[in-house]
Amino acid sequence: MELLDALNWRYATKKMNGQAVPQDKVDQILKAAHLAPTSSGLQPFEVIVITNPEIKEKIKSIAFDQSQIVDCSHLLVFAAWDQYTDTRINRIFEHTNAERGLPASATDDYRNRLINLYTTQTAEQNFEHAARQAYIGFGTAIAAAAELKVDATPMEGFDNSALDSLLNLSERGLKSVTLLPLGYRDEPNDWLVKLKKVRKRKEEFITELN
Repeated sequence: MELLDALNWRYATKKMNGQAVPQDKVDQILKAAHLAPTSSGLQPFEVIVITNPEIKEKIKSIAFDQSQIVDCSHLLVFAAWDQYTDTRINRIFEHTNAERGLPASATDDYRNRLINLYTTQTAEQNFEHAARQAYIGFGTAIAAAAELKVDATPMEGFDNSALDSLLNLSERGLKSVTLLPLGYRDEPNDWLVKLKKVRKRKEEFITELN
């Protein structure tokens, strides 16, 4: 399978060479994240694409000085809704029904069940759920990048609160979840590039109940 070959090729690139990723490849990676499945199709997250060197430099300082942030071509920030609200849920269903040519009331029963569910939970519970949806898009973007032979480094090592403040995410009802620098590996200076990819043994990873 081409996907398996791509996943064997990819690794968490530790040093990037600053080469620009063609915009059409970035667009394909973003499209893959956009097409990723989410619970009830709500897509409770957004992707912020950063190419501005000054902003990347500021992010590096709150992300343990990881060089990929400034050496990458495009830095993707996956940010989830800070809360599920009636307005947000209604907007998604209204858009979906309109796109499908359905009356606005077509999904009222399911929509109301979701609203009743989320409004009985805390904001923290709802954010954690939204963040898990963001991770689905995040993983899909990583796989898409690998298929396009674009290097990517999944990152959780950063100060979320500081990043939220820097990007004014709270004003948009968002909280940062993960970072994904996109670029190309600097093979002569990346200590990880030549090391064997290692995963747990299959029998420790998969349980079959027949």
